[in-house]
Amino acid sequence: MRVLHLGLLLLLSPQPALAGCLIALDIGHYRKSPGETSARGIPELEFNAALAHEASRQLHQAAIPSLVINTEGDMAELAARPRQAAQKGASLLLSIHHDSVQDQYKTTWVWQGLERAHSEVFSGFGLFVSARNPALSESILVAEAMADHLLGQGLRPSLHHALPDAGENRILLDRNRGLYRFDELAVLRQASMPAVLIEAGIIVNKDDEPLIASEPFRAAPPSTRVAA
Repeated sequence: MRVLHLGLLLLLSPQPALAGCLIALDIGHYRKSPGETSARGIPELEFNAALAHEASRQLHQAAIPSLVINTEGDMAELAARPRQAAQKGASLLLSIHHDSVQDQYKTTWVWQGLERAHSEVFSGFGLFVSARNPALSESILVAEAMADHLLGQGLRPSLHHALPDAGENRILLDRNRGLYRFDELAVLRQASMPAVLIEAGIIVNKDDEPLIASEPFRAAPPSTRVAA
């Protein structure tokens, strides 16, 4: 699967700050719980794995060490992920995910003869930090730099996680950057190093899904609309 590459967004400014750092790239979810299902029936885990490996490849080309966690898709224990990052001496943990929306915003369509759920109500990325992470300030700085890079590529954040809906109502720290605080996210709160979770795109959006998974999007991502 081809995906939006995030490797270069990790080349945070100033770049010398990353010299000697090890970036841990966590593949969100696992085989028995593969996350959301895209508008075309593809499990989120596949998007997450492809994106993590592409980011790792880009970082390697930039001579920045990286570690991919959950490479086999069988790491069910969430606490094991930040623990492995710490054991390997990671300076930053990035948990890679792809997004969905609440059921009330979904409708159905037919793809390859099967009825699938989809929604075009929201579009864009989201970034999350936890106040229970001991490196909250550093996590926010990393998330802000990531958001600024994505914005510079023409991408826009989705703000649907701040809506007063069941399962949402997250604390929005920065509306312009799509930066949220979600203290209970296990991978973030149990990390001993700065940690950020990224929702790289909304795969239940049938218009966005092929863009998220395309080579042109990876090379020069088009603008996506801001979701209010």
